[in-house]
Amino acid sequence: MTRLPIDDALPELIAALRSQSRAVLQAPPGAGKTTRVPLAMLEAGLCEGRIIMLEPRRLAARAAAERMADTLGERVGQTVGYRIRGEAKTSAATRIEVVTEGILTRMLQSDPDLPDVGAVIFDEFHERSLNADFGLALCLEVAGALRDDLMLLAMSATLDAAPVAELMQAPLVTSEGRSYPVETRWLDAPLPADTRTGRGPRRLDALVDLVVRAEAETRPPGSGSTGGSEAKGGGILVFLPGEGEIRKAAAALASRLPGDCVVRPLFGALPFAEQHAAIQPDAKLRKVVLATSIAETSLTIQDVRVVVDMGLARRSRFDPGSGMSRLVTERVTRAEATQRQGRAGRVAEGTCYRLWTKGEEGALAAFPPAEIQAADLSGLALELALWGAEPGDLPFLTPPPDGALKEAQALLQMLGALDQRNRITDHGRALAKLPLHPRLAHMLQRHGAEAAPLAALMAERDPLRGAPVDLALRLEALRDPKAFLRKRRYQLNLPATDRIKSEAKRLTRKAGVSGSASVPGARPAVMAAAAYPDRIGQRRKGEAPRYVLSGGKGAVLPDDDPLAAAPFLVALDSDGNPREARLRLAAQITLSELREAFADQIRTENTCHWSKRDRRVVARRQQCLGAVVLDDQIWKDVPADAVATAMLEGVRDLGLRLSGAAARFVARVRLVGEAGEDLPDFSDSALLDSLEDWLLPMLEGVRSADDWKRFDPLPALRAELNWEQTQRLDQLAPPHFTTPLGRKLPIDYGQDIPEISVRLQEMFGVTRHPTVANTPLKVTLLSPAQRPIQITRDLPGFWSGSYADVRKDMRAQYPKHPWPEDPTVADPTLRAKPRK
Repeated sequence: MTRLPIDDALPELIAALRSQSRAVLQAPPGAGKTTRVPLAMLEAGLCEGRIIMLEPRRLAARAAAERMADTLGERVGQTVGYRIRGEAKTSAATRIEVVTEGILTRMLQSDPDLPDVGAVIFDEFHERSLNADFGLALCLEVAGALRDDLMLLAMSATLDAAPVAELMQAPLVTSEGRSYPVETRWLDAPLPADTRTGRGPRRLDALVDLVVRAEAETRPPGSGSTGGSEAKGGGILVFLPGEGEIRKAAAALASRLPGDCVVRPLFGALPFAEQHAAIQPDAKLRKVVLATSIAETSLTIQDVRVVVDMGLARRSRFDPGSGMSRLVTERVTRAEATQRQGRAGRVAEGTCYRLWTKGEEGALAAFPPAEIQAADLSGLALELALWGAEPGDLPFLTPPPDGALKEAQALLQMLGALDQRNRITDHGRALAKLPLHPRLAHMLQRHGAEAAPLAALMAERDPLRGAPVDLALRLEALRDPKAFLRKRRYQLNLPATDRIKSEAKRLTRKAGVSGSASVPGARPAVMAAAAYPDRIGQRRKGEAPRYVLSGGKGAVLPDDDPLAAAPFLVALDSDGNPREARLRLAAQITLSELREAFADQIRTENTCHWSKRDRRVVARRQQCLGAVVLDDQIWKDVPADAVATAMLEGVRDLGLRLSGAAARFVARVRLVGEAGEDLPDFSDSALLDSLEDWLLPMLEGVRSADDWKRFDPLPALRAELNWEQTQRLDQLAPPHFTTPLGRKLPIDYGQDIPEISVRLQEMFGVTRHPTVANTPLKVTLLSPAQRPIQITRDLPGFWSGSYADVRKDMRAQYPKHPWPEDPTVADPTLRAKPRK
């Protein structure tokens, strides 16, 4: 065998596993850990049972098993075998079994003590997939409680492995770097700002240019038209974020590369035969592999000596608020860039071209986020309930976020998989056995084999491009792809339809075994609604096709979509916008279908609320499915207390409007309260905060803005004071000032200082200034014509001071009215002098 860097670390690793049964192996890409370590463990006789090795992808699992079997000179299925979704090659002689990560979870849930298993290897643990994190947590618990002999090994390429070693309480073994040096070449200048996010064609054009340049610069001088990749400078591995970009790049490169180059796509949804062609060397042509992150670490793509990195990765992001996931395109992290770079140095010295400048590298994040931090946790929540544990009971490297987990548990309760205490139900146990998201598993359980094609379709990426959102189009394409293409002018991904059909057959067998009582004859939209009861959409009023979903979120269709006029639909896929998601896949459903399918979930609600738009209390009797209103009628016999309670919101909306008398009363209470008396707090904020206490009992008959304008709150305010408080208020801050003539003048308490206005002659004989709450009143003295002639807070001082000047002026203007020299001894009057 060719010597690989990992070989030098194997003795230390075997010794660590032999002494402690646990270890963490850190080895960069190209070290050979995937194919060397399991065979070394088997040869060393470390354990009696099978060695299970987890791989994050089906292609990687098959490739690793084939490579190890080839090393032993055997066929896959003998000493080395594999199990992936829908396919298995093992036998009674199998000692090393490579499996995808979800299979380990099923093994643990079926037999927690893992009989006949001696060791579990978590390969590519740096990818921090949700299944790997959960699988390690379960294995650590099993090893601690049931199987102290269970050997555990986590292997990583660029992971900061110290936290994993600490979690596992295991030694850390490190292997040296890749076999050959790699020269890295960056752009001389940054790409324009609008291409950095990957949106639009310009960044892809820049990548294609870079691939053409890399092919020319790395081709040895004088290389002829014959000979494989090695003779022409080695294969070229190009990293792109997804299938769409790969297909576009392949089309663009077809006419720009030399004739002795062959372009091979490589992504997870590609048929295995085409994936295998991308991995294997080409004896005649220079191979240019266009790959997603699937080629970063776990796959060995032979003869590659050149890497071209677009610098983008596509990740799934789940928004617990909207209950929707979306694929987002992001810049790669430094760890991912290092893994990609390492692919150029596995067979010889290589070159890595990066579609960014060296200066931009410092802005890249160090590591990608763990999937558990951003994923839909519905499956995890179901598995936790099946295991009978809370998240805090298990040794997670990264605990699941509390908010996302609660949203997942709420969904499972809605599907009937968990009870109100988040304990698994019999229905939940049945769902956990199906290899599907709990939503789709619920649909398959409820509708049986009839729902299998729809479940397979919804689990796969949309095979139809450039088409309206209608689910019916996709199902039509599945039934007869060739006839569909003749009839419809849309782009149909035929390999994807083949995968969906194959998966549908497998799910049909699963549905038959489940023994569930299915609902026969249901339309696809009804089946879809079973999977997405929180995404049933009702069209809002207005011209734009905007929908409110039963879960409370919003969604919108393109204006020209054929479903834009649908009163009800089921939202199956969207861009995940948490505010108003743009729908990418939907199914139209009728009101009668909703009533029949969700009869046990439709509830009658009587609502009485303040409508800001109508400026009145609105009372309705509604039949609701979540936030969707199926029927809406006037609530005629609404109780008066419900109207009054709703009107309180109207008061808060319209503002606390006080009549003149009420405003004076409030001002009096505030004045006396500020003087230290025990009276209620009548500040604006206190009155609004306590509306339920003082105003609610008095609002009978008030239900609109006009009613509120006519309403006098004075009786309600008065009722807040008891008899003693009322007496004290009237004593210290009376509502009126009584003049010497016995007239009652209202005191204006609305200003900073209480005040009155009175005819000067009516105050004759008053030698003490009037006060309220120990505060001198502001007195405006009026002329006989009711015009202000003096403002004072010291009436005795006015009589002895400026009155003389006022008298001089006023006698000339009003000679018929008395202006005595000494007003303190004169009789008050409102009359003119008697005629002589």
